[in-house]
Amino acid sequence: MSSYQVIARKYRPQRFQDVVGQEHVTQTLANAIKSGRIAHAYLFCGPRGTGKTTIARIFAKALNCTGGPNAEFEESDPRCREIAEGRSLDVLEIDGASNNGVEQVRELRETARFAPASSKFKIYIIDEVHMLTTAAFNALLKTLEEPPAHVKFLFATTDPEKVLPTILSRCQRFDLRRIPSSLIVRHLESIAKAEGVTISEGALHAVARGADGGMRDAESTLDQLISFCGETIEEQDVLSMFGLAARAQILSLTRAILVSDAGTALQELDTLAKNGKDLGRLLNDLLVHFRNLMVHQVAKADLSLLEVSDTEAAALTEQSELAPADAVTRVLEVLSAAEGRLRDAVARKIFLEVTLMKAIQARNAVSLDAVLRQLQQLREEAPSGGGGTIGIPAVSREPARSGGAAIPSNAAAPPSSPNPTSAVVPPPPGSAPVAKPAVASGPVDPNVLWEQIVASASPLTRGSLQAGQPQSLEKGVLTVGYSTAEDSHRVLVDHERTRKALELKLAEMGCPATIRFVSLPGSAPVGGAPVEKAAPTVPKPAAPTPAAASPKSKPEKVVPVKLDPVAFKEDPLIREALELFKGQLVEVHRPEPTQDEGP
Repeated sequence: MSSYQVIARKYRPQRFQDVVGQEHVTQTLANAIKSGRIAHAYLFCGPRGTGKTTIARIFAKALNCTGGPNAEFEESDPRCREIAEGRSLDVLEIDGASNNGVEQVRELRETARFAPASSKFKIYIIDEVHMLTTAAFNALLKTLEEPPAHVKFLFATTDPEKVLPTILSRCQRFDLRRIPSSLIVRHLESIAKAEGVTISEGALHAVARGADGGMRDAESTLDQLISFCGETIEEQDVLSMFGLAARAQILSLTRAILVSDAGTALQELDTLAKNGKDLGRLLNDLLVHFRNLMVHQVAKADLSLLEVSDTEAAALTEQSELAPADAVTRVLEVLSAAEGRLRDAVARKIFLEVTLMKAIQARNAVSLDAVLRQLQQLREEAPSGGGGTIGIPAVSREPARSGGAAIPSNAAAPPSSPNPTSAVVPPPPGSAPVAKPAVASGPVDPNVLWEQIVASASPLTRGSLQAGQPQSLEKGVLTVGYSTAEDSHRVLVDHERTRKALELKLAEMGCPATIRFVSLPGSAPVGGAPVEKAAPTVPKPAAPTPAAASPKSKPEKVVPVKLDPVAFKEDPLIREALELFKGQLVEVHRPEPTQDEGP
């Protein structure tokens, strides 16, 4: 009974045209042979199983074939058969991992001086050349730069970054790329027919997906599947053997993320975990699918940029309508960040569940720039007049600039900065609207007018306004006084922004007037009887008396306002702002009034 030969060796390419997916390398080498421009050293680098050593052997055949060099050599040529079977005295294959010392390189230099036994060239194929030590590389430099005319060096490595730059500069470098899944599927299908095996299309795509661009890995997987399943291989066999998720399950999980169906997403993940699926491979499959979805949206359904089957292409077309491109990009960012952290996670399933929830939130999020654009549009479209409550003037509607945090798209526009010294802000949702009073034909009572203004203010400023007492309404000026004990409240509201908001409300109520806040000596008058405009008195030198404050005067001592952070946080507007921007209340204080903020 002859020994069994695995598929990877049995169907190994023997000519340049048999190599799959590396035409940029094979065509260049064939043209170099035809034109006679054959270098003395070549370096083939790329991922495992992509054909580095195979191409080196084929190149050696083309150089040493009978009548060569010839890129179109015959496989039945005796010299080519010797190279293929490893019997050629003039083609030496060296393992760089086990022959990485200076002594081995010195021996190579000694043998390189001798002429080939029967071929035209003496060819050295060094596999995994990056495993050579620095001393061995240095010992090889002179021979590699100026070898004898009959010597050719062919190097292969999966890690060219570890090869010394002095070695790289003396070689012609060829980078082999990962083989596309479509080419792997086609090659495996031809092997299956030659072996008399029936394999479904879904199984072929699953094997190609698991190979990750390596033809040798795909062929080894097919060999193992034939031993496991016999002459009929289905997709479920591939999934159960290698812990992969079915393409239908990946599509279902992706759709659940795009439609924000958290329940279905968690259920799909639980099913995959219970069936023993590799969660790391699952996350990688999700990343690849969302990448394909992003490219499908950006490239306007150009399938030439994607390596997908017809079923996947139809699913991408359907899912492209479920979310915009920016939402898909945010989901990709979440999955990419989770990929590196999944290796260190102890509870991998819980970590992946949290990742799916974050991906759904990212899908529903909107960038802060979009929110600012919406606020600017609302500001431009807003009418000049306010509603039944004292609104924020245009200057106070400027949104606070923060980082690029994402805000839920179903959230309302953020309120202005929750500062107790700011202008009167709109009342929280659900508050009762204040009825607009009818314009009186006779004299207006300043007490009634002030009560209606206070009632329409927000809770943040209502307390400070209630501490004031209307003094007079004369010549279009409403004077509001504060006693010495309540003067701290006057400081809170005595700003140009607040006065403009109140004056705008007065105009809406049919009583246009300007507002002045003044400090009163002693206690405020009981009942709020109108008095003359407060005028400063000249103090006598002997017995100075307290003078009434002028509009520009300031109290001798401002009683600091102590704001309770707990009570301040319970305000509906403040609570809404904290929830909207995911913030925390750190400190509550009032800024010192500036010189131009007097009444």
